Amino acid sequence: MLARRASTFARSFATVVDNAGVKVAAIDNGQPTTAVTFLVKAGSRYEPKPGVAHTLKNFAFKSTAKRSALGTVRESELYGGVLSASLSREYLALTSEFLRGDESFFVDLMSSFLTSSKFQRHEFQEYVLPVVEAESTAASQNPATHALELAHSLAFRSGLGSSLFASPHSHVSLDDVKEFAARAFSKGNIAVLGTGIDSAALTQLVEKALAGASVGNVAVESKPSTYFGGETRLESHGGPETVFIGFGAAGPADPALAILSAHLSPQPSVKWSQGLSPISAAIPQGTSVQPVLIPYSDATLFGLLVQGSSPEGVKEAAKVATNALKESTGLNGDALKTAVAKAKFAAASSLDGRDGILGALSTKVFANSDASIEATLASIDKVDAAAFSKSVAAITKSKPTFVAIGSVQTLLFTDELGL
Repeated sequence: MLARRASTFARSFATVVDNAGVKVAAIDNGQPTTAVTFLVKAGSRYEPKPGVAHTLKNFAFKSTAKRSALGTVRESELYGGVLSASLSREYLALTSEFLRGDESFFVDLMSSFLTSSKFQRHEFQEYVLPVVEAESTAASQNPATHALELAHSLAFRSGLGSSLFASPHSHVSLDDVKEFAARAFSKGNIAVLGTGIDSAALTQLVEKALAGASVGNVAVESKPSTYFGGETRLESHGGPETVFIGFGAAGPADPALAILSAHLSPQPSVKWSQGLSPISAAIPQGTSVQPVLIPYSDATLFGLLVQGSSPEGVKEAAKVATNALKESTGLNGDALKTAVAKAKFAAASSLDGRDGILGALSTKVFANSDASIEATLASIDKVDAAAFSKSVAAITKSKPTFVAIGSVQTLLFTDELGL
């Protein structure tokens, strides 16, 4: 049943490459609103200098040759639209959501940022830098976010290890941003994703809007990812005690890790119940364990984020979670079937929202791989007990990535987990 419903979604999704080399994918389920996202290979892994990608993201929707920043806001509001920009380690995403029929205006508005941004100094100093500083400060004060940032740095060092946030000592100049934008805003580095819009119509609008973009495939550069691992500890008293226990691997995403994440997740299927996770019943009150699975185009980071109010509780919960992870290599029978079903549901249900569609398609569109949910579900179904055990054993044998934030004199060390 799930596969049949998913196939309907998959068949209605089309991925094309226009004559200029821009990849376009769109789905139209008849909804009254439309969303269009310009996805650019301008994530932090490609930045030539720390903090440049974060700064460029905050230049989104500022002055262009077609309209000022104020004009962009006013015109968008006249149409009732919503604009947003987000940054990942691989992509800068510019998104507009609006009423069906207004796509011509919003595609033109977003493309103008790629083709004719002015990058004015007063906007850089008065609007961009203050927001960059505020976002970086907020991230550093959030133990979970900070732990994941440190984990990426340990796991991959450069490239995917580059932070999403500019540090106070990054000293990014306006010229740095201009140079990075000039390289990244090339047609070969751009994909356009749409929901609530016909693929042919979107392709036509994009081809017209990007006529001024640099011609050719001027690819931004990043070395292939290599996993390293490591350990770091940071004294902090501004939030919950936090530990991240992670592992990584270079290469394409392994569907077995999605099954592992589903198996370990303490999230119950029925509200107020404890769930069947090997972790949920064993961790002490006041602590939480969250599986983290972050796939990239050429690497994956998997781990367990443990948080709690006391170092002792986090220490116990981390040991429980690590033991459950080690014992997962023997998963089979009904337990494996349950984990597979949960992983398939998580993959399929993520496409109910626009953010999920963007996350599922981003790397696949650029890689020219099968972007359908049907292919994703089939890859999960193919994982049997032997393949699952092999994948889990392989990733847990790698050097762990361990981050502790909080009362570091009391929080546990890696060797206390037997890693």
